[in-house]
Amino acid sequence: MTAELADKLAPFGIDYVDAMDRFGDNADLYERLALKYLDDSHMVALEAAMEAKDFSEGYSQAHALKGVAGNLSFKDLYECAALVSDALYAGEYEAAEKHLPQVEKAHKLVIEGLEAWQRGEL
Repeated sequence: MTAELADKLAPFGIDYVDAMDRFGDNADLYERLALKYLDDSHMVALEAAMEAKDFSEGYSQAHALKGVAGNLSFKDLYECAALVSDALYAGEYEAAEKHLPQVEKAHKLVIEGLEAWQRGEL
């Protein structure tokens, strides 16, 4: 089951094998926590902060998003959020803005995967 689900979640940037290692093979706990991400507000807050040019808040949101993505083994989202977080931390605001569409794309993909999983389609 783990390998089958891992193969189904991988195209959405979700590393289920890594998650099972991180969560001590507790599939129920991981599923419950991963699906809670559907209600996570860090992406919306990051977009709002970046649009308002509030780079301090943008950094806070990008950093939090990176942490959530890392803990849940959303590999692509983690990597993209790290690019934005690191750029904002360094004061490289244009670079952060340049990478934001990658974060949005990775986030959207994770959401699609989680919603399909939630509906029992995976």
